[in-house]
Amino acid sequence: VVSYNAAASACEKGSEGGHAGQLLRMMAQSRVESDVISYNSAISSCEKGSTWRQALLLFVAMAQNKVSPNTITYNATISACEKSREGEKGLLLFYSMAQSKVETDTITFNAAISACEKGGEWEKALKLFNGMAQSAAEADTITFSAAISACEKGREWQMAIRLCSVAASSKVELNTVAYNATISACEKGSEWEKAVQQLTVMSQRKVEYDA
Repeated sequence: VVSYNAAASACEKGSEGGHAGQLLRMMAQSRVESDVISYNSAISSCEKGSTWRQALLLFVAMAQNKVSPNTITYNATISACEKSREGEKGLLLFYSMAQSKVETDTITFNAAISACEKGGEWEKALKLFNGMAQSAAEADTITFSAAISACEKGREWQMAIRLCSVAASSKVELNTVAYNATISACEKGSEWEKAVQQLTVMSQRKVEYDA
């Protein structure tokens, strides 16, 4: 199984989801039992290749083969759905983690919040963001960027600015994406002074402007 897992990992690094799936079939034909590492590599390659259907099929196959998914499995599958704009499917997986008693981490929340952002569900995004406080996961730059971008799409400029303040108090450095989203939210709300203030903050914190 170690040799097959190494090959599957190579496919994962090369975003070769189809080849990773073929390796799993070869393992079954050779009567070599796939383990969670085998499936994680295969699903991760699907995530990198944005092939969400294949990722979900592999996830379902794990249960059929009595292999228990772990946090890495869920993260890769949710990310595959998020990148393919199949956020609702990703969120269903996210919410099923508690029932399956699988621990969530920062990557899990980032993928779920990004799924909400791409689906224009800013309220869901904020609910997930607030839910991080009840878990062991800590919000990072990606978390804030996704949540602020969700607020921008929902024209919630006040909430976007509030998140910027929370990031500052949490000592999380925001990136260009987060500030651009905040400025855009202010622009959509005709809050020009607030937009200029955010540009000033970017300059003070030496955050790069878009070219």
